[in-house]
Amino acid sequence: MNNGYLVRKPAVAGMFYPADRETLAHDIRRMLENASAPRIAGNVTGLVAPHAGYMYSGLVAAAAYAVLEGTTYDTVIVISPSHRDPFSGVSIYHGDAYSTPLGTIPIDTALREKLTAESALLFASSTGHRAEHAVEVQLPFLQLVLDDFKLLPAVMGDQTLQTCEVFAAALSKHVDPDSCLVVASSDLSHYYPQSRARELDTVAARDIEAFDPYQFMADLAASRTEACGAGPIAAAMLACRELGADRARVIAQCTSGDVSGDTSAVVGYLSALFWKNGHRESNA
Repeated sequence: MNNGYLVRKPAVAGMFYPADRETLAHDIRRMLENASAPRIAGNVTGLVAPHAGYMYSGLVAAAAYAVLEGTTYDTVIVISPSHRDPFSGVSIYHGDAYSTPLGTIPIDTALREKLTAESALLFASSTGHRAEHAVEVQLPFLQLVLDDFKLLPAVMGDQTLQTCEVFAAALSKHVDPDSCLVVASSDLSHYYPQSRARELDTVAARDIEAFDPYQFMADLAASRTEACGAGPIAAAMLACRELGADRARVIAQCTSGDVSGDTSAVVGYLSALFWKNGHRESNA
């Protein structure tokens, strides 16, 4: 804390991504240049991106973030699961900013106040934020592809459909679809052989492309698919649909085995976009 200004410092710099500012910026720019991404005219409403170490999932994440280059958002809402702290509801960081080696991002405190007034399930806290990597790894990509923006970092302690619906309803009530971006941070299946991982991840990809959060949650409940950030994905789909998006597309997908060559126990990764119908789309 500095003069009452509370900043959440990087927790996984040097582990999930480079801690050196210049190295980090160079690595992200290289991934963005190498990413295969569609070009969609107009602002994207939301996206899904993985949150593993950049050496494994960075290129998949870059495919989504490359689409955002040249766009502007006032606020970015990043929704992640909680890998370490068990709690109920959605914890929105209670401080003033998040920082990475690329700089400091101010929290949208006005939006936080509006959201936390909507339901006891939505609250301001450091719970879920202190050591969590799933919000943090998205931020350097956002810092490089966007101009100045405010951040609303939200960590879901439980990922029930009720929590997803409450959070999505609050977002759709209080955010401007033309100036806010919703980012769902999630990996897919964990530690299956490559062939089984692909089966599970194909179901997640199908449900996301169908823009169907209810089928996605049903497939999760029936163990037909897996995602550590299932709640963030469902909440993002619900919110983006309420904000006017009606198109979804998976744009990149792989497993850790595709990178490491070890296919005995892999983690699945996917990136996807949500946007409004009528925007021109190409593969250029």
